[in-house]
Amino acid sequence: MSDGDVVKDGVDKLAIHDDDDIDSNYKPPPEKSIEELLNADKEDASLQKYKEKLLGDANSGKIIFDQNNPNKVIVKKLALCVADRPDMELDLSGDLTNLKKQVFIIKEGISYKIRIDFIVQREIVHGLKYVQKTYRLGVPVDKMSHMVGSYPPKMEIQSYTTPSEDAPSGMMARGSYTVHSLFTDDDKNEHLKWEWVFEIKKDWKDN
Repeated sequence: MSDGDVVKDGVDKLAIHDDDDIDSNYKPPPEKSIEELLNADKEDASLQKYKEKLLGDANSGKIIFDQNNPNKVIVKKLALCVADRPDMELDLSGDLTNLKKQVFIIKEGISYKIRIDFIVQREIVHGLKYVQKTYRLGVPVDKMSHMVGSYPPKMEIQSYTTPSEDAPSGMMARGSYTVHSLFTDDDKNEHLKWEWVFEIKKDWKDN
């Protein structure tokens, strides 16, 4: 058996099923507009003050960051964050077909987080979710799904950072991986879908 066959066999054993359902028990709350949120529980002064602080400028009218973009969510950037190292960033505001040309090099076994930078405009977005599926040699080997939450519109960038994940290690884990990422919400709106690539190596100096 060749080295390639050994790696392929190891990848097949790690494979996950495409129909794995991580959030099968999650029930999305009913969607409410900014006006509905502000009008609810008006007799509770402290709650009203909290909601006004949370919503910020959104309670004084529609917040529109990009007049030419009709979307409520504009995904700007993905960053791979490793302690004591500069963040590795992907610009998601340009041509997404070029992202595969920018390969992240990751040292095996390290702990990392993924940060998504985005802008919410026009209306509150409910139940944002980040879903990521990772492939090796065309076989799905990992899937993560994180509830990002509900966000009011703001003129500045808002961010979500995933909990820590550990990169796989060992000879069979080294190599190139393709990631399919999706930023969606309770209503299954696809705010952005993109693909990117990382490569696991024995050490950072192999970059």
